[in-house]
Amino acid sequence: MREKVFYYLKRYAVLCVGLLIMAFGVAFSIKAGLGTSPISSLPYVVSILVEPLSVGTATIIMHCVFILLQIILLRRKYQWIQLIQLPVAIVFGYLTDFGVWAIDSIPVPNYFVQWVLCIVGVILVGIGVSFEVTANVVTLAGEGLILAICKVTPIKFPTMKVIFDVALVIIAVVVSLIFLRRVEGVREGTLAAAIFTGLTAKVVNIPMKKFADKFLALPETS
Repeated sequence: MREKVFYYLKRYAVLCVGLLIMAFGVAFSIKAGLGTSPISSLPYVVSILVEPLSVGTATIIMHCVFILLQIILLRRKYQWIQLIQLPVAIVFGYLTDFGVWAIDSIPVPNYFVQWVLCIVGVILVGIGVSFEVTANVVTLAGEGLILAICKVTPIKFPTMKVIFDVALVIIAVVVSLIFLRRVEGVREGTLAAAIFTGLTAKVVNIPMKKFADKFLALPETS
């Protein structure tokens, strides 16, 4: 019993590290000013529209909506254990705000530095995603909603992931154009994040799988 508790503690520790890395990745993307990742584009626009609202708080609200949509879509098939996505979303939201605060003083004097910060953000988000996948205890609400949609439609996860990200970016653009009269949070960096975050995660998954096999294996029961 003790070994199994320790097993889950290690996996949740890996998840928390992944959330921290991912949150700093989002913070670097915001600092770069070249557009955030697709999943963060809408919360970023909302945080600009509602000034007292931080990006992290807007992210938490968005994840709560995603959880509610999962319940509506799956109804009786919804597994209530998935509500653990809520505390994970809250932790991720506050970590994002912490990341934004922590790197606020970094100077951004020119376009080159913007791209350096953007690349750092993309890499960190990719690494964070790899940690989340390796932990294998709970998905973020965004991925949870995609899985829920896949369960009630014939669409496969990779295709639905692309549709989902594109939809978020389109909504962010439309909302910013309607209320701000300009596009915010969606630029060339958003495209870079959409292309290279997954590739980074795939590369990091190789050593992370070895790490999981060695340190995160389920203890043998006699």
